[in-house]
Amino acid sequence: MILNIKNMVCDRCIMVVRQQLEQEGFQVNSIDLGTAAITPDPDNDQILGIKSALNLVGFDLIDDEKSKLVERIKNIIIDLIHYSEVPQEQLNVPDELSKGLFKEYSYLSRIFSEHEGITVEKFVIQQKIEKAKALLQEGELNLTEIAFKMGYSSSSHLSSQFKAITGISPREYKNRENKERKSLDKI
Repeated sequence: MILNIKNMVCDRCIMVVRQQLEQEGFQVNSIDLGTAAITPDPDNDQILGIKSALNLVGFDLIDDEKSKLVERIKNIIIDLIHYSEVPQEQLNVPDELSKGLFKEYSYLSRIFSEHEGITVEKFVIQQKIEKAKALLQEGELNLTEIAFKMGYSSSSHLSSQFKAITGISPREYKNRENKERKSLDKI
């Protein structure tokens, strides 16, 4: 059985979900951001146990098809922005979503907007800004290098989006002692 799981956004999430499923007595055949294939197929009581175990560590089982699709969209975007080796300037998120989910981008975009209350494009920008925050905190790249790495046409373009999302400039963020970042599952 394939379980669809909300809030899986990183390798640690995968590790924690695997542990929870194994503690519930299931073999995890494969696991990725947002999904886990387990055997044997759980009965209704076992599903409730899985749901409870996952809730304790911040995850939710997804039941309806539209929510599953939205979570898959989020996971593809998070993977592309935060973990992909493909240079950001070469990424075409609409094409990647259509290819990965075998659906027209206009349909995916509409479902996402209805479910999340923001556009796919806004979600991508929010993810890019969180990635930029992480790169600023690391301190290894300057703003121009970060802008290039994130696929922006210029550092001023990144700066204007950064300020629109966070309310402060990248320079102000870098100089703050308390560098607040959002966890990827809260965006």
